[in-house]
Amino acid sequence: MKRRRKRLRNQLMLAFAAFTALTAALFGFYAVVFMYSTEDAFFDSLLRQEAAIQHETRARTGNWDTPRLPFLRVYTGLATLPETIGEQLAQTPKRTEFAGAEGRHYHLHQLSDQAGGTWLVAEVSAQLVVRPIRHRVLVWLAWSALTVVAAALLLGLWLAHRIAAPLARLAARVDGLDVSALPADLAGEPAEGEVGTLALALQRLTQRLHDYIARERSFTRDASHELRTPLTVIRAAAERLAHEPLSATGQQQLVHLQHSVGQLQQTMDMLLTLARAEASTDKATPVRVAPIVESVVVEQAILLENRPVEVEVAIDATATATVPAPVLRVLLSNLIGNAFEHTPSGRVTITAADGRLRIVNHSDGIAEVVAADWSEPYARREGSAGSGLGLTIVQRLAERYSLGLSLTLAANGADVSFALEPPASGL
Repeated sequence: MKRRRKRLRNQLMLAFAAFTALTAALFGFYAVVFMYSTEDAFFDSLLRQEAAIQHETRARTGNWDTPRLPFLRVYTGLATLPETIGEQLAQTPKRTEFAGAEGRHYHLHQLSDQAGGTWLVAEVSAQLVVRPIRHRVLVWLAWSALTVVAAALLLGLWLAHRIAAPLARLAARVDGLDVSALPADLAGEPAEGEVGTLALALQRLTQRLHDYIARERSFTRDASHELRTPLTVIRAAAERLAHEPLSATGQQQLVHLQHSVGQLQQTMDMLLTLARAEASTDKATPVRVAPIVESVVVEQAILLENRPVEVEVAIDATATATVPAPVLRVLLSNLIGNAFEHTPSGRVTITAADGRLRIVNHSDGIAEVVAADWSEPYARREGSAGSGLGLTIVQRLAERYSLGLSLTLAANGADVSFALEPPASGL
C-alpha cells in the first residue's frame, strides 16, 4: 500500500515538474527570441533612419552622402560588398542580415536597385548587446527554471500528500478487511470530494457483500441439514430393499437408484466442500493419501461394472497431502470417477511420485471425452451420467490450494495430476 501511495505521489510530482520545466523552457525560448528580435529591430530602425537621410541627400545633391555613424557605409554594386556578402545576397536577394569572419556581423538596407544596386551596410559587431551577455542570460534562465521546477516539486509533494494520504488510509482499510467480519463503517473519518464519495461507495459495497455472505452461509447451513437427511433416508431404504426379494428388473432399478443417490450425495459434498474451502483460512494438516484413494476407488467401482477395466494403485502408505481431507476426497472422487466413467476398456493407474498424484486411463477413443474446454461448467460427454460440474470444481479447488492441476488428453488416454504438497505461499 505504501508503494501505491508513493507511486501516486511521484506521478503528481513528476507531472508538476514536467509541466513547469516545459513552461520554463518555452518562456526561456521566447525571452531569447525577444532579445534578438529587439536588437535586430533596433538596427533595422537605425538603417531606415539613415536611408531616409541618404535619399534626401541624393535627391538634393545627386550623390550619396557619408553616413553619420562610423559603422555605417554605402556600397554600390554586389562586388563592392565586404567579405562574401555579395555572393550570398545574389542567391538570397531578400536577406538583410549576414555573419562575417572573426565575429563580424552585418545588417543591410537597399538604397537603390539601379546600376547594380546600392546598399547601406552596418557592421554592428561592436554594437551587439545580446551576444556578449548571451551566456549569462542562458545561465540565469537555467537557474530560474531549476528554481521554478524545485518549487513545483514542493507544491506537487504537498498536493500529492493531500490527495494520496486519504486514499492510502482508505486503501489500507480495504486491504485489511476480513471477509468474515466486514466493518459497518468503512469510510471511517469524514472525507470530502471524490475520496469521500469513493469511501461511501465502498461502504455500500461492503454492506452488500456482508449481506450476500450471510445469505450464502445460511444457504450452506440449511442445504447441509435439509439435503443430508432425505439422502440418508433414501440410501437406508435402498439398502433395505437390497435384502428383499426383487425381480431382475427391480434389482437393476435398485442399482440405478443407489448409484444416483451416491452421485447426488457426492455432488452435494462437492458444493459444500467448495463453499467451505473458499471461505476457510485455516491451514490444513497432512493427511494420508492411500486410505482415501482406496476408499474412493471402492466407491466409484460401480462405474466399472461389466467393463473389462484393470485398476492399478501404487501409492506408498506413508504418502501424505497437505490439503484438508474433505477437499482431497472431492478431488479424488471427481478425477477417479471421471477416469472410470470414460474408460470402456483398458487400464487405469493411480500413482504418487515426486510430490504429485497421477491418474492415467489407457483407453482408445478418449479424445471424445472433452470436446470443448474441459474447465467449462456443465461441459460433459454425450451420454455421461455426470452433471458436468466435476472438473470445474476440481479446478477451483486446485487453484484455491495452489495444487498445479495438469490435464493432458490424447487419442489413447488421459493423464491428470496435481501436487500433494502445495507451495509455502499457496495457502
